[in-house]
Amino acid sequence: MRMDLVLELLDVPGQLVSVLKPISGLGANLVTVIHKRDIKNEKGRIPVQLTIEGERKNLNRVIDKFNELGVSILEMDGVVRKEKVSTILIGHIVDKDIRDTMDRINELDGIYIVGFDIKLDGEAKSSALINIETDVGKKQVVFDRINEIAVEKDLLVINEV
Repeated sequence: MRMDLVLELLDVPGQLVSVLKPISGLGANLVTVIHKRDIKNEKGRIPVQLTIEGERKNLNRVIDKFNELGVSILEMDGVVRKEKVSTILIGHIVDKDIRDTMDRINELDGIYIVGFDIKLDGEAKSSALINIETDVGKKQVVFDRINEIAVEKDLLVINEV
């Protein structure tokens, strides 16, 4: 059986090799690798497309190994597993404890802040663009949490940027 994957890897020397190395040891074969280093996302990561083949149990072992290594699997056999969400907060973001805001978003299962850009304007209100990676189907959970935090901290929210 064959499995098509899209992984997200750091663009650093040795990253691709470290991901490919365990495949044969787990009883699977590498069929195709498409590694385009010129396409980077906002985190400086690159998508790598793989096709592997083998028995179902061996392919599952490869997926488990990728998860163990912390490799983000964006797609599996054409099914998207991760979504990107962006939102903007406007207000006294720094004064209202940025760390607390980030921690409260990151504590959600399957949801991670991958980018947080803030624009300061002296003592005036500031704005922050928050980029979040979430498991498919959890966008509303993200928006609900952000809206809850914004109400509590008197911040304006602009979702789905």
